[in-house]
Amino acid sequence: MGQEDKKAEVVLEYLKGGVTLRGLGKKHGINFRQIHRWVKEYEGAKGPEGEEKGAKVWRRMVTRDAELSTDVRRLRKELEEARLYNKLLNAMIDIAEEQFDIPIRKKPGAKRR
Repeated sequence: MGQEDKKAEVVLEYLKGGVTLRGLGKKHGINFRQIHRWVKEYEGAKGPEGEEKGAKVWRRMVTRDAELSTDVRRLRKELEEARLYNKLLNAMIDIAEEQFDIPIRKKPGAKRR
């Protein structure tokens, strides 16, 4: 991870909220005053001629974070659906074994022919 990426990560974490400059400084081993300068730099990174390198990195980090959040939510939903489906299948097997009095599940250590 390059210096610009590290700066963008720390600034993004601060801008998300819930953490102080001093807390971030302790977490990352960086002086909180330096983090404050980075935040000011990124806030003022847009100029009339276009964006500077710092703002581009920061925007890329924000975009990547938003995409990751969407993926995580989708994957959590898929995982929950898979767990429910698994419970349903196990319940169906239990009911079938009970009603028809036959073992459906494979026994551990079964021998191969």
